[in-house]
Amino acid sequence: MTDLQLSPDQVADRPRLLLERMTLEEKLAQIVGFWEKGDGETVAPLQGEFTVERGLDTATLNGLGHVTRAYGTRPVDVVERARTLWEQQRKLVRETRLGIPALVHEECLTGLNAWRAATFPTPLAWGASFDPELVTEMGAVIGGSMRELGIHQGLAPVLDVIRDPRWGRVDECIAEDPYVVGTLGTSYVRGLQSAGVHATLKHFVGYSASQAGRNFAPVHAGPREVEDVLLVPFEMALLDGKAASVMSSYNEIDGIPVAADPRFLTGILRDRWGFEGPVVADYFGVAFLQILHGIAADLGEAAGQALAAGVDIELPTGDAYLTPLAEAVRAGKVDEALVDRAVLRALVQKQQLGLLDATFEDEPPSKVDLDGPEHRRIAARLAEESVVLLSNDGTLPLAAGPATVAVIGPNADREAALFGCYSFVNHVLAHHPGVESGIDVPTVWQALAAELPAADLVFAQGCAVDDDDRSGFDEAVAAAARAEVAVLVVGDHAGLFGRGTVGEGCDRDDLELPGVQRELVEAVLATGTPVVLVLITGRPYAVDWALDRCAAVLQAFFPGEEGGNAIAGVLSGRVNPSGHLPVSMPRSAGAQPFSYLHPQLGGDGDVTNLRSTPALPFGHGLSYTTFTHTDLTAAPEVRSDGEVVARVTVTNTGQRAGDDVVQLYGRDVVGSVTRPVAQLLAYRRVHLEPGQSAVVELTVPTTRLAFADRDLQRIVEPGRVELWVGPSCSARETETAVTVVGDVHYVTIADERWSRAEVLPA
Repeated sequence: MTDLQLSPDQVADRPRLLLERMTLEEKLAQIVGFWEKGDGETVAPLQGEFTVERGLDTATLNGLGHVTRAYGTRPVDVVERARTLWEQQRKLVRETRLGIPALVHEECLTGLNAWRAATFPTPLAWGASFDPELVTEMGAVIGGSMRELGIHQGLAPVLDVIRDPRWGRVDECIAEDPYVVGTLGTSYVRGLQSAGVHATLKHFVGYSASQAGRNFAPVHAGPREVEDVLLVPFEMALLDGKAASVMSSYNEIDGIPVAADPRFLTGILRDRWGFEGPVVADYFGVAFLQILHGIAADLGEAAGQALAAGVDIELPTGDAYLTPLAEAVRAGKVDEALVDRAVLRALVQKQQLGLLDATFEDEPPSKVDLDGPEHRRIAARLAEESVVLLSNDGTLPLAAGPATVAVIGPNADREAALFGCYSFVNHVLAHHPGVESGIDVPTVWQALAAELPAADLVFAQGCAVDDDDRSGFDEAVAAAARAEVAVLVVGDHAGLFGRGTVGEGCDRDDLELPGVQRELVEAVLATGTPVVLVLITGRPYAVDWALDRCAAVLQAFFPGEEGGNAIAGVLSGRVNPSGHLPVSMPRSAGAQPFSYLHPQLGGDGDVTNLRSTPALPFGHGLSYTTFTHTDLTAAPEVRSDGEVVARVTVTNTGQRAGDDVVQLYGRDVVGSVTRPVAQLLAYRRVHLEPGQSAVVELTVPTTRLAFADRDLQRIVEPGRVELWVGPSCSARETETAVTVVGDVHYVTIADERWSRAEVLPA
């Protein structure tokens, strides 16, 4: 069916016309994926439990909805794989009755998940950068690589708000603040979709609020936490970023799995927010309704519940939406109208992507540069902006170049240490020992050697990331004792399902450094040599003991392929650190879950003998220069449906240029429900030369103060609001107050959700 045979009205209604021609089997083929996943390459939970395999010829007899992870399942030459993919698409066009190509989806959280593709910092590092514009640039280059290879949909970004650092998937998340998650996540969506690739928001919703920080565990979040924290980033990315796709989450909330809950997938997503795109299941998530949740007697019933709730497409394969669903429909147990609804959404998406007209008669790319100069530029800048200087007694920077530097630790000279769980290196190549990453990845040791060419660098591993072997301690101690300074690089190894210290299915009971790494640090500290501790991790650890005892502490959240250079640049002083903590630095695992967005009784006080405050607060980050924030002003009154216009003067009072992240916080002093003691209302990264000042104007819609009232309606309530700017959520360097006046304002989707920031001359 070509457009030459259709009137203009018919072209617009083409998906419905196609649907009317389809048999049940052709419909079901459009709402499932096909995955050549192979053996022994587990990259999804319980992947090995699904043993029914279909060959490509069988899978495409009636057409095909999605090709699952064509490039990201194993290391393949992308040019050769593109040639095969084009052939498969031509076969669908030429040899199936309706001639509809498949939609190709791929993981792209830290870059295109393909062999030899650029690998960017993990999302927690995006949060530390507080740089939405740069995240948009990153999304655009990732999308460009994907589109060139015939990939149409990316399974990113992750918009789960961090609730408990023990949870293994923290490294995939952006921040513990929903506004930071929303702004940076939406920025990624805009970048990716500017290249013609559909973004997929995940995991909708509540996945990160799991019991005891365990993967897949039940979620006990109350409806107000869901509204005020967990839903906020999704609303922003859908309404402001126009994200084209959503992935349902594995978790249950208060006993009902989200994948079978129409209150979320239809009531909120579609009826409230007006989302019209497809909802895809997280991998095997439909089958899990039977296998793990126990709310369906068989796969056909699971399919019916998921469809009714609003899950349109089953990924990665068709375990429930093919034979079991067909049998349920024919038996009258599932209304075929639910199938039609899902198929129509799938076809509309394909039309939006140009797939209904695609013939694939063109040739696939014969040469692809997935890690070119623009990729490297963005990766380097984002890595540099995301390194957080936690403490420093003046030992850093090492600009003068100490004569002897001991570089010690399990992450000092390990390429994989720089990458997150959803990087190709740790996600896929872990199954292929001996296969090189195919990208240039200087380790911290290598980069520091290049950064300090006049220094004598001595390397000692000391120990592994996660075992109890102390046999390397003596060598490490001897190296430190001979050096003027010891750079000790410790942290995580990202992996899947217990193969790492952080990552999907790699949760923690405690928040101590894994293995015997703390013992290594203690042994090196005992030499008396100044220790610069470098943490390369996917979660914040409880390292309060190190903040005062080490000469300096750096935090890098899996900084990617340019991360070694970025860390070395900060150590040498070539890079002035400007990252800020997007998550509180915990004091202990026993204080978790913790969020800076807590009400008054969520902090320290006389009512308990235990401290809950973190070792370092949300927003903390030092620099090699100093900044002051003064003269915060705002109009004394603002209408409940209006905007707060705040101005603050920021001055670089140090001796070198640097970037500051101006953070405006607020507190609703009296509310009809308990309110956080601090809430980030707006932020802006500002570059200042030594002695330079600027006025930052922050325009904050009152909806940034909105919350779910006692009837769970989102409102802006009249009353006094304290405002302050400081170096973190806990420090009020300059402050003022405004009074919200007028009637209670009931928030709708027409209300503004974003604060605006402008840098004015002082």
